[in-house]
Amino acid sequence: MSIRKRLSPEESRSAALAAARDLLIEAGPQAVTLKAVATRIDRTHANLLHHFGSAAGLQKALAAHIAGTVCDAIGEAVRDEKAGISSQRRAVDLAFDAFDRQGGGALASWMLLSGNEDALDPIVETIHQLVDELHPQELAHGAKRAMHEATYTLVLLALGDALMGERLAESLKVDRSTSRERATAMVVASLAALKQ
Repeated sequence: MSIRKRLSPEESRSAALAAARDLLIEAGPQAVTLKAVATRIDRTHANLLHHFGSAAGLQKALAAHIAGTVCDAIGEAVRDEKAGISSQRRAVDLAFDAFDRQGGGALASWMLLSGNEDALDPIVETIHQLVDELHPQELAHGAKRAMHEATYTLVLLALGDALMGERLAESLKVDRSTSRERATAMVVASLAALKQ
């Protein structure tokens, strides 16, 4: 008979989100179920229901977790770029990887197809907060709008690339990195416009 280690609510929730993220990357969004996550962390289905309310609640929390982790990394990359120790390409790569390698695009699509209409709210809100944090309120309205438009375009490019970039690149016989290069050029141009 195994004895489960008692976890605080925060530790239990954190372990569940880490397991959900691993399942997402390993097997896709359809594998992120309460039962699968509970099994992976040696908890009960009821325990996860207590923390997330439903499978949709778990998926929404996972989307928020992924968005928060990625936005923290992007924020650090942007601050490093401003300090001259990184490049805009690093931030673009982090955004693209969040939707592709880390499963954010597949998760968002799965949630929308499952009828979870507010599926993208955690991602959108976190990205919006990051953009506002990185670009102070004293920016002119037009400059702030330009940054929001650049962020909007970057996220759409990253999401589209995650969902169909590989097949489309093969079909059109273009290098898969083209979308990242175009996104980087857009970000560089947007930042240059802010400095003028």
